Amino acid sequence: MTVGNFSPILIKPSDASAWMTCIRRVWLDKHRPAALKPDGFNQLLSDLGLEHEAAMLAKLEDQYAVSKAVSFEHTQALMQEGVSVIYQGRLLDEQQGLVGYPDFLIRHESGQYQPADAKLSLSENKKSIQIQLGLYRRLLANDLPAMVFLGNGRVAQLGDEVEPLVDEFITSMRALLDLPQPPAVRYSHSKCRICPHEAVCRPEFEAKEDISLLYGVHGKAADHLMQAGIATISQLAGESAESLPDVPHLKGNKRKHRAILQARSMLNGEVFQLNKAVLPQGTWVHFDIEDNPLTPNRERHVYLWGFLAPPYGRENFEYVWTDDEASDYAGWLGFLQKMDEYRSQYPALVLAHYSNHERATIGKYAERYGMGNHATVKWLLGADSPLFDMQNPVLDCLVLPLQGYGLKDICKHPGLVNFQWENEESGSQWSVVQFNRFRAETNLTEKQKLQAAILGYNRDDVIATRRLEVWLRELFT
Repeated sequence: MTVGNFSPILIKPSDASAWMTCIRRVWLDKHRPAALKPDGFNQLLSDLGLEHEAAMLAKLEDQYAVSKAVSFEHTQALMQEGVSVIYQGRLLDEQQGLVGYPDFLIRHESGQYQPADAKLSLSENKKSIQIQLGLYRRLLANDLPAMVFLGNGRVAQLGDEVEPLVDEFITSMRALLDLPQPPAVRYSHSKCRICPHEAVCRPEFEAKEDISLLYGVHGKAADHLMQAGIATISQLAGESAESLPDVPHLKGNKRKHRAILQARSMLNGEVFQLNKAVLPQGTWVHFDIEDNPLTPNRERHVYLWGFLAPPYGRENFEYVWTDDEASDYAGWLGFLQKMDEYRSQYPALVLAHYSNHERATIGKYAERYGMGNHATVKWLLGADSPLFDMQNPVLDCLVLPLQGYGLKDICKHPGLVNFQWENEESGSQWSVVQFNRFRAETNLTEKQKLQAAILGYNRDDVIATRRLEVWLRELFT
């Protein structure tokens, strides 16, 4: 490890997350960094990460003398002194162009140091974690495994098995940093919409009419279509399924026909109906859950099971709420009791939700509490289940002028369902942030305000699925 004056463009372990997501983001982060204020959810993750790090620091301080490093030189001096644990060490290798800031450097009986990081993750198998810890090992230039203090309390080790991945990362990063312009990439709706550089990149994608802007068209499919002479959305819109070549991620006339219609829909805002929407007969109750993935044991806690029953007014919103994960089982039983009530009240019950999350969560709760043979659970998950995923008829029957087919994408669009949530900022991650604020709040009045805001958001979610049902029935059945 060397210390001295160094170039500002160095490869850092924290670059691994961006590298795993998008190589263009890596280049922009280094050459044109964007001022980024973290949203509430990412700030919550950061705060919880710091709490986890502080907890690990306290544990180490109970066992060893811990010294905090304040510079690269100070880190070197502490290592030469042979202190037991160095907190917030700073490592630099100018020749390799690497810099790193491990949470802890722990002295091994050999006299060498092992890097250790506190991570909220439950697994050390995430590539970004392996790269980060592998870079620390590279900077320390020894064969000792790196340690990961995981979010569930387990301590994992990473050794030579991560070296090939670290080599790949360093080689790729050096090539990226040498580029005079950002590399060409394809659009990804799920990744790009949360990227701090979206305002820079998106106009370029739109100006090019990049085919990867279309829902359901993979970036690799766009690459192969370009090789076949189809480079823009307009060109794709003018094709037929029969004339379009089979390419990776876009094979068969059905998928190709949908991609062509998606291009036409994007260009002119038209809605295309592929099939008649078939909706089950019966009494519909709309259903949506809010769950917290950031519990101490990382088991998702459903803090709100929300329902909209007939006649579907705001006053017909019903729910089962629990204040924290200690009441998780009681909330689950409350949900099952609510199901029994609806089943008795509405013999031909349709429990409508949007996406598979609700059904999957019921299955996980049944497994968590060993209730797979419970009569109500068997009914909910069995062949005659009342559960109905409304996303299925949307995807099976319609092509919409959207880049994403989430509930809010469809319902907020003024030319489609046109339902607006009362709180424009609300969303699933927003709900998690508010619930964690609710848990931490000690003032009863403030707690009630936070709960009311979460309930209002969930109520709007189930009203939205009701509005979607009505829209589908009126226009597409």
